[in-house]
Amino acid sequence: MDIDSIIRKHVLKNAFDYGSANAGSVVGKVIGECPDCKKDMKATLAQINKEIARVSKLSKEEIEKEMSNFEYIEKKEEKKLIELPNAEPGKVVTRFPPEPSGYPHIGHAKAAWLDFETAKNYNGKMLLRFDDTNPEKESVEYVDAIKEGLNWLGIPFPKESYTSDNLSKIYDTAKQLIENDHAYVCTCKQEEISKGRTESSGCQCRSIDKKQNFERWEKMLGLAKPDFKEGEAILRFKGDMKSLNTVMRDPTLARIIEKSHYRQKAKYRVWPAYDLAVCVMDHLEGLTHSMRTKEYELRDELYAAIFKSLGWEQPNLISFSRLNIKGAPISKRLLVPLVKEGKVDGWSDPRLPTLKGIERRGILPEAVKEFVLSFGLSKVESEPDWEALLTINRKLLDPVSKHYFFVPDPVKLSTEQKGEFSYKLKGIERKAKINGSVFIPKSDFDSLKKDEVFALKDLMFAKLNNKTAVTVKQEAIPQKKVQWVSSDDNFKCTVLVPKDLVDEEGNYQKNSLQAIEGYCERHAEHIKEGEIVQFERFGFCRLDKKDKDKLAFIFCC
Repeated sequence: MDIDSIIRKHVLKNAFDYGSANAGSVVGKVIGECPDCKKDMKATLAQINKEIARVSKLSKEEIEKEMSNFEYIEKKEEKKLIELPNAEPGKVVTRFPPEPSGYPHIGHAKAAWLDFETAKNYNGKMLLRFDDTNPEKESVEYVDAIKEGLNWLGIPFPKESYTSDNLSKIYDTAKQLIENDHAYVCTCKQEEISKGRTESSGCQCRSIDKKQNFERWEKMLGLAKPDFKEGEAILRFKGDMKSLNTVMRDPTLARIIEKSHYRQKAKYRVWPAYDLAVCVMDHLEGLTHSMRTKEYELRDELYAAIFKSLGWEQPNLISFSRLNIKGAPISKRLLVPLVKEGKVDGWSDPRLPTLKGIERRGILPEAVKEFVLSFGLSKVESEPDWEALLTINRKLLDPVSKHYFFVPDPVKLSTEQKGEFSYKLKGIERKAKINGSVFIPKSDFDSLKKDEVFALKDLMFAKLNNKTAVTVKQEAIPQKKVQWVSSDDNFKCTVLVPKDLVDEEGNYQKNSLQAIEGYCERHAEHIKEGEIVQFERFGFCRLDKKDKDKLAFIFCC
């Protein structure tokens, strides 16, 4: 095969797969097939760029037609298993332990898929556990949202457990820690506690005897009078006040919270902190591998110390990097105000990285899975933008999505055409009634030059004559192709285009949801709400709302 054909072959394939060809991606393929091209890289790149310019003017159907002249060997990638240390087939137990204090987002998807896939790789099991030990933040709404999110992702969970259902066992563990002189009840004020931790010095409560500690614990539970009130006492782990790791300087294990719990109501008043609750639950549920994001690494020492002080066998601790999407806040601290202040359209706003927002935008759960698992258990911090996920989504949508004509920002163009006309879209014949005019995009209209021949896609070759499209008969396909929709046979539609919700400084961008008005062909009446289609020469869009006279879409990718 000559060099021109080799370059054409790989430019076409790259453009077909990713929407547009990239010289950097193509050149490696070309050199792999033609090593001599490396001798004059300047000339090779110039030729590649020339071919990219040509192919960029072709429609996807035209690219696919040209590709049929070449043979492509599809590279089959072997599924790479995510390995776990000290893993025995059939015995691995992992858990996904979300706190039901917000809607699940793409970071939760990463954690859940890692927990599920690693267990599956070893014929083990993943547990769904709700870490619900903060009555002030949690609700049934969030529990349901998390379960719905997992169902949408395709992650099965035969049953779920709730940390709050095990408070009596956590209380027993607290008593055991006091008995072993590894925990004590502290009644110091918060300022004193903070000062002591900063100065590496213990408080007077640290040295009280076991009997007095048990009495204080009973008062925390409200079983002895006068009892302690909220903020008057906490249970602390007896760590090492001189430790360079400040987490080990007698951290809080439990505190009093009087607020009613969404599940337990007023049954309990002492609630364990994360560090105590996670250790007890991991032990009770027979965990073999505890995976959590890198932000918890400093707490690994405390996790190990609690297990050791109780004489329990510790699960393998594994850290991985947290997933953040550039321009889309993940933190509940940032998300909740945006929702409550009405700056976004609820938790399903398509600009949000919540699973509800991602689904509404038209991103497939299969794309989310492939995207999040591509990071593996790496601890390398990264903040990809949306495009990395959308590229995967496009490849999955392309072979299955129906195609339709759509004209954004429309301008009416007079034509010589009148009557009912047939055209084919992805091999399916369509009909449109035209009565002397069509809509075309304003950007295309403004770019048309005098006597320039252009194609009204699958309808006619034409050129402008006093702002009227006049038919031109010729064999050669014009380079410029213009999308159209009949001005008499169409649907009004709006396409919402999500942009980055926050800027680089984390500030909310109020114009981050752009509305594009236009028309789509009459056949769009068959599109169902929630269906993702491809608008020719525009992109993939999901039908968000269907009214009698207007369709509302969300641009996906």
